[in-house]
Amino acid sequence: QVQLVESGGGLVQAGGSLRLSCAASGRTFSSNAMGWFRQAPGKERQFVAAISWSGSSTYYADSVKGRFTISRDNAKNTVSLQMNHLNPQATAVYYCSAPHGSMCSRISGIYVYWGQGTQVTVSS
Repeated sequence: QVQLVESGGGLVQAGGSLRLSCAASGRTFSSNAMGWFRQAPGKERQFVAAISWSGSSTYYADSVKGRFTISRDNAKNTVSLQMNHLNPQATAVYYCSAPHGSMCSRISGIYVYWGQGTQVTVSS
C-alpha cells in the first residue's frame, strides 16, 4: 500500500518558518517527480512547489518563490518543504503528492498519489 505521510505543520506567527516533511512508503519514488500543493478553506487546491526525480530542477508558485524551498532525499524516500517568511495567506492544508512519472507539473490532476495533508496556520 502506497502512502505519503506529511508532518511538520502547525501554528506560527507571521514572519516565522516551518519545515514540512513527507515520508513515502509502499514503493520508492526516486524516479518520480514530487510536489507540494495547498488548499485554503473555500478555495481550490493550488500548486506550491515541485521537484524533479533527481532534485536538480525545482519549480515554485510565484507567491512562494524566494521564500519556500523544496528538497528531497531519495535514499530516505522523503521530500521536504522549507517555508520561510510566512504570511497569513499561507494558511492552508498542505499536501505532498507524486505523479506516475518523472515530469514535474503545476497541474494537480497530473498527480496520482496524495498524502492526507498537514495544517499550516499563520497568525498575523
